[in-house]
Amino acid sequence: MTFRAHILGAAAGGGLPQWNCGCKNCDLARNGKIPPQTQSSLAVSGNGESWAILNASPDIRHQLAQAPPLHPTGLRTLPLTSVLVTNGDIDHVAGLLTLREMQPFTLFATSGIHDVLSQNPMFDALNAAVVARETIALDTPFTLAPGIKATLFPVPGKVPLYLEGDVVQTDLIGDQTVGVTLETSDKAAFYIPGCALLTDDLRGRLEGADLLFFDGTLWQDDEMVCAGLGQKTGARMGHMSMSGPDGSLAAFKELNIGQKIFVHMNNTNPVLRPGSEEKAAAEAAGWTIGQDGMEIT
Repeated sequence: MTFRAHILGAAAGGGLPQWNCGCKNCDLARNGKIPPQTQSSLAVSGNGESWAILNASPDIRHQLAQAPPLHPTGLRTLPLTSVLVTNGDIDHVAGLLTLREMQPFTLFATSGIHDVLSQNPMFDALNAAVVARETIALDTPFTLAPGIKATLFPVPGKVPLYLEGDVVQTDLIGDQTVGVTLETSDKAAFYIPGCALLTDDLRGRLEGADLLFFDGTLWQDDEMVCAGLGQKTGARMGHMSMSGPDGSLAAFKELNIGQKIFVHMNNTNPVLRPGSEEKAAAEAAGWTIGQDGMEIT
């Protein structure tokens, strides 16, 4: 069997262009100067026929329309087997409401993420008689789709914005923010769209991986502050930045990973601009900048 990964959305929450943003990247995207990107989501298949979606973004209707491998094959026959969400962020769960059209699939998540969904009655639109909700324990392998064994593991992060209290722990380790191991008979890929820092445990998991999709939210920690778009740093939002001594370019430098792809990039990130110095630096460090529609086999 051949593993296939199709990037449905490469941007972070808000997409590119973000509806209310007039930053350089958003203006360039509106004017057709750089490619627009939808919000974070990945589709994977172990046989090219049955697919799983990792994170259901608010853009999922458009994303599925742009992804021929996931188009209906009959009146209401779809190659979608399952949906897995890695946290409760709006940009990762809002698309579930679009998938309410009485279409059978399995919804995988940890108990903590399922609890967040169950507390909002709007998600009951996913009819329980049609959409099975499966709770997955950490570090417990399960079949995500035919030919793909998946395992969820904790990564440093925080609770969703709408659940934040007065004090926010941004490097929380638990089942609210997880990464995913995707294994076929002879290959191992990892999907980590949100991560606050590279711990020793995470470093050990990733060593020797064939493929990694990793959090590329910001180029530098104070990027949004410098752009005049907010007061939160990347660290405050629970994301590792790409550059700097503690950034992902430096942190992954010594790790043996076959192919490294950045996903979940904020609309302000300069690596989204072809020809930028930052994009060139990331590529020189061995990274690929993910794009909507990119497929890896």
